[in-house]
Amino acid sequence: MQPGCAALIARRKTLLRGARVGLLAHQASVLPDLTTLYDRLLDDPSVHVTALFGPEHGLFADAQDQAAVAQATYRGRPVFSLYSSDAASLRPAAEALSLIDVLVIDLQDVGARYYTFVYTMAHCLETCGAAGIPMIVCDRPNPLGGVALEGPVLESAFASFVGRYPLPVRHAMTIGELARMWNAALGFGAKLTVLPCRGWRRAMWFDRTGLPWICPSPNMPTLDTAIVYPGGCLVEGTNLSEGRGTTRPFEMVGAPFLDGQELAARLNDLALPGVYFRPINFTPAFHKFAGRRCGGVFVHVTDRRAFRPFRTYLELVAQARAMAPHQFRWRTEPYEFETDRLAFDLLCGTDRIRLAIEAGASIAELERAWRPGLRRFAAQRKPYLLYGAV
Repeated sequence: MQPGCAALIARRKTLLRGARVGLLAHQASVLPDLTTLYDRLLDDPSVHVTALFGPEHGLFADAQDQAAVAQATYRGRPVFSLYSSDAASLRPAAEALSLIDVLVIDLQDVGARYYTFVYTMAHCLETCGAAGIPMIVCDRPNPLGGVALEGPVLESAFASFVGRYPLPVRHAMTIGELARMWNAALGFGAKLTVLPCRGWRRAMWFDRTGLPWICPSPNMPTLDTAIVYPGGCLVEGTNLSEGRGTTRPFEMVGAPFLDGQELAARLNDLALPGVYFRPINFTPAFHKFAGRRCGGVFVHVTDRRAFRPFRTYLELVAQARAMAPHQFRWRTEPYEFETDRLAFDLLCGTDRIRLAIEAGASIAELERAWRPGLRRFAAQRKPYLLYGAV
């Protein structure tokens, strides 16, 4: 299997001839031989790279979540941050666009609505469309495959940088397919070229591609992390630790006020598909509860095809809240440049789920409620799929 950036290298003399090239990339922007796309292009005398751009976490994916990344230089080129100290920084500025004739994007997404790289791409689509700058998106596999959809479709009132457009939580599209859909459906009008992956099929998980896993962000160390992330990220919207500051973020969840044995027993009694909860204790080195011992669970995925991460972690949050009603709380601090809506609601794409949990509603009933939206989304996305219909 070959990612889209391999096609860019093969066709660079045609696609990039005579152009001042901007490149939006990160450390996971590697070719199959593990060389980074930005170094390969910078080393090539036939390609004139004039500007680099970095998404959240930066060009080298070393900045922690929600950390502002400053403008820098790399090998004599400016590196413009598309995730700095305010929401305006999320879009490429006129100064940066004045340096380029074409923008190339090569970013590894992880298949969950809240992972911000796809919105950085969308901001570039909108901005480049308005400026008349062509854009080339080098496609990469969705690590979770391109089949299973899960979770509610985002309501427009809850749009943010962790969910800008109507997508389900698990959207089963590649970044190139999303670019095609948004450019057409939202009228961005960018001159867009998508270089597809060669040899990828929708049913393929990342470990079937033969490509190396490179951390696209500091807390996405493995494919196992990506598999739980469509649910695990919900914990960011609470005062529970999502395991940041440990070696297994999002697979570990807990708090000093929780009893891991009881939480595991409650969750295992639900007999959720494809998952087992093991009671644990852990002490985060940083982030929430740094240096404090937390009781909680390790989320073991036993059957990834049956596993439903969003529903699973909703159950986890609901059970933790029921166990510790006086200590548990929803996050109220600013989140991804938003101050007027709860982080949990932004992640869910609605406030209905939080309100239902507070009312003691069944998560299974909530799951049934979002299925019609998934069917509509499946039909809407169909014209933009590059790797066959589901």
